[in-house]
Amino acid sequence: MNGKVISKVKFPSPSPQINIWIVTYLSDGLKIKGLLAEPKLEGTYDGLLYLRGGIKNVGMVRVGRIVQFASEGFVVMAPFYRGNQGGEGNEDFAGEDRYDAISAIEVLKNHSKVNKERIHAFGFSRGGVMALLAGIVVEKLCSIVTWGGVSDMSLTYVEREDLRRMMKRVIGGTPSKYPKRYKWRTPLYELEKLHTPVLIIHGVQDKNVSVEHAYRLEKRLNELGKQVESWYFEEYTHYFPPSINRETLQKLCIWMKKQPIHV
Repeated sequence: MNGKVISKVKFPSPSPQINIWIVTYLSDGLKIKGLLAEPKLEGTYDGLLYLRGGIKNVGMVRVGRIVQFASEGFVVMAPFYRGNQGGEGNEDFAGEDRYDAISAIEVLKNHSKVNKERIHAFGFSRGGVMALLAGIVVEKLCSIVTWGGVSDMSLTYVEREDLRRMMKRVIGGTPSKYPKRYKWRTPLYELEKLHTPVLIIHGVQDKNVSVEHAYRLEKRLNELGKQVESWYFEEYTHYFPPSINRETLQKLCIWMKKQPIHV
């Protein structure tokens, strides 16, 4: 049962208005760990799948970040991905671990405070590719936001010399040796199947994930006549100044809530 919650353990929350839990749920027969944040007030909320960046301990889910989203009126589920923080299996860098994201959507759908018709996906950095891959499979997402997001795994290999060893180890080799493996991890080739409005947020000076990822995604979505909006920040890198970061987060939450239910 993908998305079945096996256990929920209370986790200290920095906010008196938000409850946080460490959740263990099923994905492809594996027990996956993640953080769940929910407003304490009774009510029905939009669900938000929060997809982290990085790999292993780099880019780990930050409690403060998911509390920010929950404080904007979302129930937030943030998978650690397989092989992390005591979860079973091995992390796959936008491979089989996409199913951990997809199964986490089921966790949200089964949550008593979530409007099942209004579930969004947010991905930062490597999480951007995960959000798109999940949206290609799960048709009825309300919106997708990719912030500083990867859209092309071969481009990541070319740009990030520091990640090549890891990518060769996880994926099995280079893009020239295994083009199909990289293509499978690149949502640009399957965007015909995406029926969800997409918001792209990217700093033009980003050296971790170049703005070219955003341009390629936007171009392909436009070619296919898909709904896409882009917010480019000329002066910023992969990491925005704290005040701009908070302001952008609030604006993207407003944007998500404005999106109509997918029919």
